[in-house]
Amino acid sequence: MSLRNIAIIAHVDHGKTTLVDQLFRQSGTFRDNQRVEERAMDSNDLEKERGITILAKPTSVEWTPEGGEPVRINIVDTPGHADFGGEVERILSMVDGVVLLVDSSEGAMPQTKFVTGKALALGLKPIVVVNKVDRPDERIQEVLDEVFDLFVSLDATDEQLDFPVLYASGRNGYANDDATLRSGTLIPLFQKIVDHVPAPAVEVEGVPFTFLVTLLDRDNFLGRILTGRVTSGSVKVNQAIHALDMDGKVIETGRASKIMAFHGLDRVPVDEAKAGDIISLAGLAVATVANTICDISVTEPIQAQPIDPPTLSMRFAVNDSPMAGREGTKVTSRMIRDRLAREAESNVAVKVTESADKDSFEVAGRGELQLGVLIETMRREGFELSISRPRVLFGEDENGGKTEPYETVMIDVDEEFSGTVVEKMNIRKAEMTDMRPSGGGKTRITFSAPSRGLIGYHGEFLSDTRGTGIMNRLFEKYGPHKGKIEGRKNGVLISNGSGEANAYALGPLEERGILMVGVGEALYEGMIIGENAKPDDLEVNPMKSKALTNFRASGKDDAVRLTPPWKLTLEQAIAYIDDDELVEVTPKTIRLRKRYLDPNERKRMSRSKAA
Repeated sequence: MSLRNIAIIAHVDHGKTTLVDQLFRQSGTFRDNQRVEERAMDSNDLEKERGITILAKPTSVEWTPEGGEPVRINIVDTPGHADFGGEVERILSMVDGVVLLVDSSEGAMPQTKFVTGKALALGLKPIVVVNKVDRPDERIQEVLDEVFDLFVSLDATDEQLDFPVLYASGRNGYANDDATLRSGTLIPLFQKIVDHVPAPAVEVEGVPFTFLVTLLDRDNFLGRILTGRVTSGSVKVNQAIHALDMDGKVIETGRASKIMAFHGLDRVPVDEAKAGDIISLAGLAVATVANTICDISVTEPIQAQPIDPPTLSMRFAVNDSPMAGREGTKVTSRMIRDRLAREAESNVAVKVTESADKDSFEVAGRGELQLGVLIETMRREGFELSISRPRVLFGEDENGGKTEPYETVMIDVDEEFSGTVVEKMNIRKAEMTDMRPSGGGKTRITFSAPSRGLIGYHGEFLSDTRGTGIMNRLFEKYGPHKGKIEGRKNGVLISNGSGEANAYALGPLEERGILMVGVGEALYEGMIIGENAKPDDLEVNPMKSKALTNFRASGKDDAVRLTPPWKLTLEQAIAYIDDDELVEVTPKTIRLRKRYLDPNERKRMSRSKAA
């Protein structure tokens, strides 16, 4: 059986996972009457909830051309969000071709540029699929022109520029060479993959087994599971193997206790795997991503693709609030250290460093969403944490000057809101690089902006555009430091004691700002209970109750009517806090608090910083 290895790459929400669903169905991987969840490849709980792909996952389908031999197509479904770009970068070394999916209306977006640039640099020849051609606002020809211009700007070769094009609707399960057709099957896509993507150019006979690890997983019974593509030779169950690091040093020696190939959504045990196969392998306890697993006669490692560095970091620490340990089961710094070490091992885009006092950890990643997903995952596992405000990682230029990360920001917004967006981005030291109509009464504005200025802006952006704006961001470069950028304009309301929030006390406080707590919620001194309408922080008493006397009131007391509190999501809370504030995260609750709970200590620290 011949073999093809491909990755499906695209910007977030352009339909990769939905298309893979249809490839499963039309290749016969699922029975006609088999119940399968929509977006079957999004198996993680957070992926299902958010509707986005977070982890790159290999799968496999078999397809037989009419009158031909069956072909196994190994497919890797990749994340579309820039924050999870590390997943895309490393899996591209496993494949021989890519299917680039582009929305027929939105066109080439920032993440399209990122993943396509990586694929072209590796010499992969893409098949371009214009997806969602049944959209009423489709602009197919303009989108194709954008893709061609993008390839040219990324220094594509003449061979890569001569890409085949298909017009598809992943949801409806058809792809055609003709842009006007709105029915059919995905047979043209299968045929294009077989014709256009080369079979793996590898040596099987007479060469030792080598295998580069690109994904790491764990199993309760098998232990560490390493996934990647067999680069040369073949491997059998119980064969002696060892792991080499990037310098060629032997990390550990063991045996291939289990070899698994991908068949649809399942990993199926096999006795032998040959060069070109994408497999999972168990039997080693220490080997990790970017290590070379090979026959014990091999001493030269396979060179792994370099990964772009992280640009943003947060401080993870033990939860030391008065309510610590009430809801979580994993509350010690040792547990947090072990969990973060496991994350850094399997996720090459995350870097973890321990502080000098051993009580906190600096976790660096690609963006707020990536770190937010990590925190949410840990929270669901029973961890309690206190999280600091995100900060960008600065660098130095050749002359010793300070540099900071910049991002390309592409905004699609209704024309009536474009002035507000440009004004707000200018305040954040962003420079507009392009502005053009994008169809449907929307304007596409592109900025080059320091990452520092974008922290916390997304919520404000949605308010400014009445929820109709779309913002996409992508790391661009390290550039000159832009100086001070204005942060949050409003102060916060801080509880001056511990107890339960009282309706009698909260009523008058609504005039001071926006409340984040409701009646009966447990509070402690130093906890943030709302946003002040003025720039300064204000200490208030939300527990004050009405004094009881033996005098009758003349008439009935008015009932207190409270506005529902403003409940922040985890990402909103992380983006909202200031440098002297923390987010307290537990399995059930997200609270905001001051770093120093005691008011006298807060004043002392603010004076020392001012000095």
